[in-house]
Amino acid sequence: MAVSNWQLDKSHSLINFSVRHMMITNVRGSFNDFEAQVTADTDNIAGTANATITIDASSVDTKDAGRDGHLKSPDFFNVEQHPNIVFKSTKLVSKGGEDYELTGDLTIAGVTKPVTLQAEISGPAKDPWGNEKMGVSANGTLNRSEFGLTWNAALETGGILVGDAIKLQIELQFAKA
Repeated sequence: MAVSNWQLDKSHSLINFSVRHMMITNVRGSFNDFEAQVTADTDNIAGTANATITIDASSVDTKDAGRDGHLKSPDFFNVEQHPNIVFKSTKLVSKGGEDYELTGDLTIAGVTKPVTLQAEISGPAKDPWGNEKMGVSANGTLNRSEFGLTWNAALETGGILVGDAIKLQIELQFAKA
């Protein structure tokens, strides 16, 4: 095979996150608007895959309009100055079977840092209509303060309002172009 373009199937894709709140629970959220450009040869994914994911930071959704507004503010994503969160892959290492280690440069609020995610790449497989599909699941944790997202509040009982570790859960489905 040769390197092919893969188009994101948004209806079967998600980008979710969670963060510790008040040191007692996890608050979950998602980004509802994102794009992905992927090229890969499925016979040599680790050696040929190239991906860029662009997330509209203003599409953050935690099911709380006030919190979402705060996340869009200069305290966090500063969407007026930095409307997009961007991940550009730099390395994909096979760990055997469908397991991979995906490294890339992540830019949030104008700060770019390398991140490594654990990934599973499934497929390709044909759907009932003859389209070739591929799935990517990726998980990892990043430290929000490394991206300049340092806003917080102290709690009367000790501790902080918002944890530093952000857990990511990404599910993407692609169709061969």
